[in-house]
Amino acid sequence: MDSKLTTPIALEDATELLKRKYELVRKHTEAICKPLAIEDYVVQPVADVSPPKWHLGHSTWFFENFVLQPYFKNYQVFDPHYNFVFNSYYESVGARVIRTDRGNLSRPSVADIYRYREYVDHHMSLLFDSGTITSKLLPLLELGLNHEQQHQELLYTDIKYILSHNPLFPAYTEAKIFEDRAYQTAQMLHFPEGVYEIGFQGEGFCFDNELGRHKVFLHDFQIAETPVTNAEYLEFIEAGGYNDFLFWHSEGWDWVKQQKAYAPLYWHWIDGRWMNYTLAGLTTIAMDEAVCHINFYEASAYAAWKEMRLPTEAEWEIAAPHLDWGQRWEWTESAYLPYPGFKKAAGAIGEYNGKFMVNQMVLRGSSVATPIGHARQTYRNFFHPKHQWQFSGLRLAK
Repeated sequence: MDSKLTTPIALEDATELLKRKYELVRKHTEAICKPLAIEDYVVQPVADVSPPKWHLGHSTWFFENFVLQPYFKNYQVFDPHYNFVFNSYYESVGARVIRTDRGNLSRPSVADIYRYREYVDHHMSLLFDSGTITSKLLPLLELGLNHEQQHQELLYTDIKYILSHNPLFPAYTEAKIFEDRAYQTAQMLHFPEGVYEIGFQGEGFCFDNELGRHKVFLHDFQIAETPVTNAEYLEFIEAGGYNDFLFWHSEGWDWVKQQKAYAPLYWHWIDGRWMNYTLAGLTTIAMDEAVCHINFYEASAYAAWKEMRLPTEAEWEIAAPHLDWGQRWEWTESAYLPYPGFKKAAGAIGEYNGKFMVNQMVLRGSSVATPIGHARQTYRNFFHPKHQWQFSGLRLAK
């Protein structure tokens, strides 16, 4: 009798909370785009960067395709062409625009995409209020919201890359977007040899790649309490770090030569001083802030120059409660691989993480661009070693 009374109330409360979160998340995505000019919405300088209007459409398509079509009776899609336009990588869902061609999509217009968002949001509101949402549907809704939060961070990274390639170095906004902390020289924290456990446990949301809590054996290790700063990284540059192959992985050294790399992304040597492109425009480098926009090759080379290394993701997670983190996604020494017992979900949702478990490295923590409430110490971010455009940095271990 008690369970019959409490279960519907708990489901109703959970649904109402998700509805509120849905509204907040969707509004925040549009708020990120508010400072943009219409011309900014369609630019795609490189394949890895998607135009802002594509992010707006794709995150909306996720709810239309995976939630409304299967769970809202008699739902009519906004436009039948949008499945082709806004599908990202879901082979199960059908054909899609090639990633490199997203910048060619002058149509649908920005106005069309905002109408699309309004249409889907209206039907999602009807779904939330319909009384038909089951406990089975709640995890999918939560996944959709976390998916959109991932795209919010990608919007910041992609907008920054787009504007940085404008020869005028325009500011995204004059307002201060992020609170970067100042750091002193890092203290090394010691952790003894032993068997530890990593992986998600408890209540709340996590991605499937965090599941499978398991034991790991770790040797004695030390890890820096704080990340490497711009001043510390500049010492590496001035010591000729980008000119000495001894510090680099073979692929990293090839990358240095091919790209003629000499500094983190967005650093420019102008009139005898280092400048840094930020979302507020071109500024002098804040030397006490955590270094940002470096790839795995650069992080590893810096660590080698310091006669140290990057932490493994297990070391990072065990140390996380004692670390100052959240300013930068931090490269680890760990390849992105499945945890013991990992199993992909059935259907298209199973394509979310599992199929990317090859040729990528794990980053841990979060960054200043990560939405509030989206970070946790078990979060496993991952990118190819060459990528710099994320808000990525490093901390040292030995």
